[in-house]
Amino acid sequence: MARLKLSGFNNLRKLLSFSFYDFVVAKTEAERRDYAAYLNERFSARRVRGLLERISEIIDAEVLAASEQDYDPYGASALLLLSDEAGSGVRPGWTRGVSMHLDKSHIAAHTYPDFAHPDGLLGFRVDIELSTCGEISPLRSLNEIFHFFDTDVVVIDYLVRGYTRAEGGQHVFMDHEVPSIAHFIEPEILQQFERTERTLPAAHTWQLKLLRTELDPAEYFCEGCPVDEADLAALLVEMRTIYEQL
Repeated sequence: MARLKLSGFNNLRKLLSFSFYDFVVAKTEAERRDYAAYLNERFSARRVRGLLERISEIIDAEVLAASEQDYDPYGASALLLLSDEAGSGVRPGWTRGVSMHLDKSHIAAHTYPDFAHPDGLLGFRVDIELSTCGEISPLRSLNEIFHFFDTDVVVIDYLVRGYTRAEGGQHVFMDHEVPSIAHFIEPEILQQFERTERTLPAAHTWQLKLLRTELDPAEYFCEGCPVDEADLAALLVEMRTIYEQL
């Protein structure tokens, strides 16, 4: 797609939404406590906020405000309010301003441990939403997010809504090419997963679902615990069920 010269107005909203699901087998109360402690440390609000700040660097955005929260007994949230760095600045008489009112964005992340499975198949979900306006491209952040999270099932949705205008005044409803979401993910990452793609380019809507196929069975059991083949089989069924139903 040829680069368009825009008129200075841009409220094309680009929404990139991730749901990551990770699973383990924890049969005893002690194993559950250990897994909860691991999650609270590895995915604390402070660390998740650090990932979001790294994403803001990748997509060339300026952080205007930030918030984070850990929950009892587990779970965390983090939120960044962003502006396109190219459009940021300080106006006379203002503490902070942005040169184009609609070039604003946010990143939010929430974690949701699921310890309710009766057979000890514990799940951990992370939802990340990147909502951007202007020229910021959230698709550039995909690889960084995959490198941060260990994940067994992934659902990614990408939507473009709103419009901008070209210099001649005509509407522009899409300002970048999206062959597929997978196009923006490293091949080394993709080869670890089975995948399903749904694309509606005319509706500016894309979805990618991934199910891990390259796995080490020992990683799903506590350190030093033997691999139980029946539990592993049940866990794989759980993963595929979620993959197919989401």
